[in-house]
Amino acid sequence: MAGEGRVVLTGGQVGWTPEGVFSPDFIEQVRQTLENIVKVVEAAGGRAEHIGRLTWYVTDIDRYRASLKDLGPAYRSVMGRHFPAMAVVQVVSLVEPEAMVEIEGTAIIPKNEGKIS
Repeated sequence: MAGEGRVVLTGGQVGWTPEGVFSPDFIEQVRQTLENIVKVVEAAGGRAEHIGRLTWYVTDIDRYRASLKDLGPAYRSVMGRHFPAMAVVQVVSLVEPEAMVEIEGTAIIPKNEGKIS
């Protein structure tokens, strides 16, 4: 991915709701995590299509692999058909004990779009 503009880096986002509640379902946590990333990018004046990189940290790579069929529709429900550069890494655990996934995002908001938050 390449772009020119203002770079927006999200911290690692997890799949909790605005109320701080985690779903026990992996796919739902992924969907919520992606929604949380998009909200951060939107707060900076960008959109999902401005996201150029996602790094996923999962606590169970076998669960991730077994969920690929269901991950697609969950991903597209938030990101559409935009597929930035991605990496998936298995980790032993995450800071939030209920989190099964944490994703970092990098967006490049074109010049003359968005605002600095």
